[in-house]
Formats: sequence, C-alpha cells, structure tokens
Amino acid sequence: MLRPLLYLSALIILAGAQQTFKASSEFDISSCPITIYGQTYQHVYVNLTSKNLVVCFNSFYSPGTKDDCIFGPLTDSDSAEFEKYQRIPILETIVKYSVLTIKTRMDCYFSFSYQHNKGYATLALINFGPQTVLYLYSPAEGTVVVDVQVDGTSADQVEVTNTPTSRQTRGYLDISGCRHSGAVYKPATQVNSPETCFSLTCDEDVVLKTSSCGPLERCLGNSSCIPAVLYDAIFNPKLDLVCTVTGPALIDFQGHVTSVKDRCTYSLLSIPSVPGLQVLANFQERRRKDVSFLDSVTLWLDRLGVHIHLKQGGRVLVDDSTLTLSSSAQVVHGVELSQDLTGVTAKLSLSNFTVSVFFDGYTVQIHLQGPIGSALHGLCENSSRSLTELKSSESSSTSCEMQYMDSNDTMINCTKMTERCNLLKEAPFSSCDIDPEPYISACIDTLCSYPDLDALKCQFLEAYARTCRLKHNATLDGWRSKSERLNPEAFCQDRTCSDHEFCGEKTAGGETRCFCRAIYASKYKDRNTLGDPTVCNQNSASLTLVNCLLEDAGVDYTVLHLKDLTCRGHMDKERHMVTFSFNSTNHCGSEVTSNNNQIIYQNTISNDDSFSNVITRRDQVFVDFSCIYLQQATKAFKIRSSSVIKVITSAVWNYTLTMKAYTDAARTQPVESNTEVWLDQKIWVELKTDGLDGDLISMVTKSCWATNQESDNGSLRYDLIKNGCANPADPTVTVEGNGEGTSNYFSFNMFQFSGRSGELFLHCKLQLCVKEGNSCIPKCNGARRHRSIRPRNEAPALISMVWTN
Repeated sequence: MLRPLLYLSALIILAGAQQTFKASSEFDISSCPITIYGQTYQHVYVNLTSKNLVVCFNSFYSPGTKDDCIFGPLTDSDSAEFEKYQRIPILETIVKYSVLTIKTRMDCYFSFSYQHNKGYATLALINFGPQTVLYLYSPAEGTVVVDVQVDGTSADQVEVTNTPTSRQTRGYLDISGCRHSGAVYKPATQVNSPETCFSLTCDEDVVLKTSSCGPLERCLGNSSCIPAVLYDAIFNPKLDLVCTVTGPALIDFQGHVTSVKDRCTYSLLSIPSVPGLQVLANFQERRRKDVSFLDSVTLWLDRLGVHIHLKQGGRVLVDDSTLTLSSSAQVVHGVELSQDLTGVTAKLSLSNFTVSVFFDGYTVQIHLQGPIGSALHGLCENSSRSLTELKSSESSSTSCEMQYMDSNDTMINCTKMTERCNLLKEAPFSSCDIDPEPYISACIDTLCSYPDLDALKCQFLEAYARTCRLKHNATLDGWRSKSERLNPEAFCQDRTCSDHEFCGEKTAGGETRCFCRAIYASKYKDRNTLGDPTVCNQNSASLTLVNCLLEDAGVDYTVLHLKDLTCRGHMDKERHMVTFSFNSTNHCGSEVTSNNNQIIYQNTISNDDSFSNVITRRDQVFVDFSCIYLQQATKAFKIRSSSVIKVITSAVWNYTLTMKAYTDAARTQPVESNTEVWLDQKIWVELKTDGLDGDLISMVTKSCWATNQESDNGSLRYDLIKNGCANPADPTVTVEGNGEGTSNYFSFNMFQFSGRSGELFLHCKLQLCVKEGNSCIPKCNGARRHRSIRPRNEAPALISMVWTN
C-alpha cells in the first residue's frame, strides 16, 4: 500500500514488507534498529488502546510503566499495518531539509499506518545510525499530537495541524540525543552546575561527555574540586572512620594495610581520653599453619571488668554466659547488641564518641564517629605500630608468636584471584568514592596465600560494600550479582565449633562442617593417630578421638564401637571429642591377659564387626588400645570353695540351697578355687534352691552382708542387701529376681575392709514365701516394702561363703 511519506509521494513507490495486525503485537526490527536518546532497540511492542496507538520498546504498554514509548493518534478501526523499508535517497534529502540537526546517513525506516478521522495516519521511525527522526502524517482537519516518553516521562512531542485554509499534514521530530541519570539531552547541549562541579555535553554527534569531582574529591560549589580529606577537615570537623579486619588483613582508619602473621590477641581500638572500652581481635590459624585468621572479637569494658565475646557462628558471650540475640537491640552493660542474618552488631556510646562493632565470623568492621583531635590507640589507629606494644598478654597464649611453615598449595590460582579482587574497580563498586586499593591489596595478598574456600573471595567485596554504606550510605545496587554472592547471610551462621576447630566448606560452595585447625591437627597427623593416648586409671581405661580428624577421614563416630558392639563412643558436645571407655564393671569385650607380674587389658575401636592388627584403612577404622597393671598394685581374692551347698529341713520343707559365684552377668563362668578376683571386679552371686514347688513357693533373699570373721560377734560388717533390697549406699550392688521364683542372684564389686587382709565372709539370710494370694517381691526404690509371708514354723535360712586373699 502507498503511504504519503514525502511531499511528492507520487515520485516514490514504497515497496516494503507489509504486516496487518489487530491485537497487541511484537515486531523484530533488528534489521533496522532504532536509537532513541542514546538507547538502541531491536524490538517494538505495539498496543491498540482506547486512546492511542502506542509503540514501546521494552515491553507492551501498561499505565505507569517505566519505558520508552511513542503515543500516536487513535485508530478508527481495529487494525493497523506495519511496514519496513531500506534507505531511499530522496526521502533522506527531504528529511534532512526538514530537520537540520540530522547529520548522518539514512539506513532504513519502518512505519505504522491506520485509519484515523476518516483518513490514513502514519507514524514512521527513520534510522540515521546514532540519530533517529520521528515522522507523523495526518491529513485530517484538526490538531494531532504525538507524545514521546522516556522512562515513563514525557520528553518531547510532534504535532500536525490542518485547517480549511492551512494544511500542514506532516511533522518531523529529531529524537536523537543523550541520556544521563534518567534525564535526556538534545544534541549540541551543554549543562554546567558550579554548585556540584558537574558538567555534561551531548555533542552534535550525540556523544555524551561528563565530568565531576573524583571519588576522593569534594566540590567547593564554584566548579572547583579539592581532596575529600581536606574538604572534611575544613567543613566537617569530626571523625567518621571505618577500620576493617578480614582474615589476616587489617585496613586501618587511614587506609593503610597490614597482615597479622601470628595467633595472638591485639588491641584494635581504645580511646585514652574516654576510658571504658577496648576492642580486641583474636587470631587463630584455619586450613594452613602459616596463615592466621581473625577468629573472634572481644569488647573489654575495663571499668566494669566485663568481657563481651563475639565468636564464630554468631555466638555472643558475656564473660562465660551465652546470650540469645535478635534483630531488636538488647542492652547489656550499656552495649546495644543485636543479630541478624548478616552477623552481630555491638554499639556503644562513650562521651562524644559512638563506636559500632560488626562481626560476621570472618570480618570485623569498627565504625568510629566523634570529635576531631582526640587521641586514638590500637592497630586501627595506626597499623604500622609495633605488634608487641599492642599485644594483649592476658588473652594471648605464650606460644602465639611462633611462626610455622606449610607446604605450597597448587590449587591456589593467584592470577584468577587477582582478577576477582579487581572487581572492586568496576561498576557498581566504582560509584563509591572510597578508595578501593587497600581492599584490593588485602584481597590479593590473602587469596594468593590461602585456598579459595569458605566464601573468602566474597569477604573483601562485602567489606568494601559495607564500608561504603557506613560512611556514605551508598547501597551499590547490584554488587551481589557482580560478586556472585546473592545470599547476604553470614557464612557458617549458627554453627558452633570448639576452640580447636573452625567452620568451613566441605567443597567450594558446598555444605559446611567443623574442621580441625591446622596446627592442632598436625600433632596428631605427625604421629599418624586420630586422638590422644590411652588414659589408664586404677579401675578403668579410656581413649579419646578427635571428631574433626574422624570427619577428615570420612568416619562417622556413631558407627564406631568397642569389641562389645553395645559400647559406643560418647561425644563431648562442647569440645567435639569422642571418648571410648571400659571399666571393671563392664569390660566391653576387653581381652585380659597376664605376663609375669602384669595384667593387660586390650580392646579395639572399630567400625566393623571384624578386627585386625591393622591400625587404619580407607573404609575401615581399627584403633587398638590397652592398659597394663602391675599385680602388686591389685588385690586378688580366691574363693575357699567354688560353691556352697546346704540342705535345709524346716517344718514341712526339705530342700537344698546352693550359693555360687560367677564372673559374668550370664552366670556361665563360675569362680573356681583357682580363679583370681581383683578389687573392684564385678562378681555375680546366685542363690538357688532345689526341692521346692515353684508354683507355690518363692525364695526371698532378705539380707546379705560381709564380715571379716566367720561370726558376726565383734567383727566388721558391710551390708550388701537389706530388707530384700540393694544397699542404697553402694551403687555397685544390684539384686535380680528376688521373690520371683525359687532362685535369685545379686552382684557387687569386690572389696576388702580398710586396713584389713585375710578372709572375707559373705553371708545371706533367706526365707520362703507362699505365693497364693500374696506378692513375694520386695518393694524397693523408696516404695513401701512388702512383708513376705513365710510358712508357719519356717525359720529363715542362713548360708555363707568364704573368700581369702
């Protein structure tokens, strides 16, 4: 279809690709892209609304949208036509004649044509490279206005007015120009603002040029810039300082960088003129022995003698008491403490100073505000000061200054890490007027000597962004996307590790756990062990393994056990040490052997039901441990007779009573006359009758006791069972099956009377109980005792056993 784009439309035949559309439609204009005020587009989105034909360039129009759009006249029908054309020289000549600001060569154009006010109206966008002309054709009487909006705000318009005596029909508008901070500028435009020292030029070739004060400068209001430090000294005579410690690197208030090489505690900040606060930084090693990391921060309120410790995992301790914090500030000894996903903040006001301390487990940032001229003290004031002078002897170990060497890590890619650190030179970081060089230097020094793990590569970017926010309230929109750290949550938040551990990633970006610190782990790795030596006591033995070493070896401590599978390790929840033990009460399957005058107890920790002399394997763990005792240090007893049998005749009852001792709970290993029994060894004594009807009668052991003489008269006595129950004063005594049938047994740990040797006499008194209508079981553990009902004329039976040593 012919369209009147020219004054002499009959001279040109417009042969373009025509598309008719009725609904909202998207058109690909990549073959004829359009540049509107410096922004180039390759797609258009057309709406036929109730008021306009709207052409937008980012998405379909909706009220309130922040888009570049052109609002054409209303269509009379429900359709319009889209056409696209290549360069037409005569059309180029006519447009340049009508729009004198167009200097470049025409490439192509496209148009929208539709019925309007009983005629055809045409909107066309003509491509002149970096410049664009909006063309409007409307032959209808009246005035037609086309509005051009940029970012949702009206920027310009073109109108055509036709009257019976004067017909304009065509209008042209140059929509070329530049953009800056949401504003548009026509070609050959210059803007100067002496108050802000800002100047802008959009030249005739639509090239934008701007100038302003640098990131470390301030404007004097007369187009002159001076250094920011000088400006603040003149016009803002107060301190507004930030000190950052990340890993081993410290950036002081002046932007000087140093690195802490040891594992001591140092003073970061104190204000001599305002006593009451000292901020201390505690350093420890992590994955490498030769690189120290900030591990915790201590606020020492010296006037109150109170220490507030900010530790890994978001833990906060006031002296030794743990605090539970939230995002709402909690005031403790005048310090406002709060916690969110990013870390813990402690804020304190002293005189005219405000000190804010933020700690996320890797980085501490101290924000100090107050009057100029006051003396400051600590590494944050001057990082080049002597570390010896600032060391806290009270909080540092005696060996904290010892230097260690470690092997080279071939996985460290210094070139890649340098590129990473240099992101601080790019947008959006470059919009902050704080010098990034100290942070870049600290970042490179650290990441070229330490593995890229535990989110370390993001810590320096995070610290710089937070400094910009603290000092200038700059948010640096989009910096997290740039740094690939979308989650603001502090690393390893809410995971508690012990003092010899730190929280780290199993793999880069993966799950976290507690790892052994390198120096701590080295003393075990050098000995090829997983824990401490065996501890042998008089009646027990224990072996403690280090859980972080077990996890390094891929071992879950919960699957480990002694030879007795029921004997498992116990985890210390604070120290994360796993202890295995056995004692004289429960040998846990220990093998007991003798060698001359030695008694040897041997056991094995394993994650398998089979055992070997091999100490460690990749998929199995075998840790042998033993204790050796000298026989002279152990008192042995022998039984005079392996069992005592007594025939009882009482009233109508004739039965045999047997007392027999065993060394095992199953009562399968009897104590023979040659069996040695040692002090504190567990012994089981069975009392058994033969000749009684178990359906009618139960035997009740009323009491058992030991004496140092055969008779009670004048001898020492020690009660094991009283009134049918274990003596509550001796926790080693247990009574089983008493009053339930015609036999029962009890156990106790072997003993001797203090200062006495020789024989030990064990006596038990028993009686029979008629079951019918009665409960013969003694009630123990504080319950009311039940009196056994014995048959008439039946006297209690007494039986004794003799031990010698």
